[in-house]
Amino acid sequence: MKLNKTDEKVVAILQAEGKELTLQEITDKSGETSKKVFRCLRKLFEHEIVSTQARKYRLVLTDTKAIKTKLASKSEETPIA
Repeated sequence: MKLNKTDEKVVAILQAEGKELTLQEITDKSGETSKKVFRCLRKLFEHEIVSTQARKYRLVLTDTKAIKTKLASKSEETPIA
């Protein structure tokens, strides 16, 4: 899996802020729709890059290289049928 433009924006915002942000805060800073940002956050959450608590999101991995490595390793895993 690769990061698309929205994913990259969201990761960059969370990295720059260095703290937990709500969906609305991320949406405001990214200029994307809340629907797009939510789908992005859900994807990042499923890949264990973002965590959430009390409707606030934060990066689990703070290094961009580590994020890309994690995504690459996830895409190599074989799905169970």
